[in-house]
Amino acid sequence: MRAAWKVFCLFTAVLVAAIGLAHLLVPHIVPVAFAEEPQPSWAVMTAFFLRAIELIAGSVAMIALAVIAGGLIRRRVLTR
Repeated sequence: MRAAWKVFCLFTAVLVAAIGLAHLLVPHIVPVAFAEEPQPSWAVMTAFFLRAIELIAGSVAMIALAVIAGGLIRRRVLTR
């Protein structure tokens, strides 16, 4: 259970850092190559990379949270 909390906290921190970097480095950039107005390619690639990190970190954090919730539910069911 402790390991799940560590993973959850670590990947939540990674998620927050990636979102912060995205807002700091590439604000108002869509991570898709085709937008209404031209965007620099380095900004599109950076936004795409940061979005990928956000999605992966969010997914792992949600999985860790599900494991934590499952462990808590299992503990309550087995103690009754």
